[in-house]
Amino acid sequence: MTVVYTALAMVNNRPVPVHSPDPATEIVVYTDGACSGNPGPGGWAWATAPDGAVSDSGGEPHSTNQRMEIMAAWNAVRHFRDDPRRLVIVADSTYVVKCFTDGWWRGWVARGWRNSQRQAVANRDLWEPFIDMVNDRGNVEFRWVKGHSGDPMNDLVDRMAVAHTLS
Repeated sequence: MTVVYTALAMVNNRPVPVHSPDPATEIVVYTDGACSGNPGPGGWAWATAPDGAVSDSGGEPHSTNQRMEIMAAWNAVRHFRDDPRRLVIVADSTYVVKCFTDGWWRGWVARGWRNSQRQAVANRDLWEPFIDMVNDRGNVEFRWVKGHSGDPMNDLVDRMAVAHTLS
């Protein structure tokens, strides 16, 4: 298999090359959320690497950036929930990525959906079913990519998400 490196993502605070996937075994999906004002009109988007051939996007008239980031990843996982291949979600949201890479969700559940400051977890209405979906599906990996850094796929999903904040 030929591996083509297109960008660096952060996994456990270390840069890891994000490559064009072997479509027989892996799907790499970039996700992003956007909000015009926070709160305000929001948009979310996801697209498959390396070219965005499969994608989806949507929006809400009143939302927050964090909710849109979750919705982008949620909709990507939901789209591929029955696909047996490894699913790699690449996001510029540390909020979404660290929930899974650092196991934040385990602490939230153990503390009765309280964060480390003992406050109610924001966006629990989204997190709870999303975490269940990721765990039920299995074989999902989350990677971080620096936003607005010239990564073509991150830029694509950013444009898609922002478009929903304008309509």
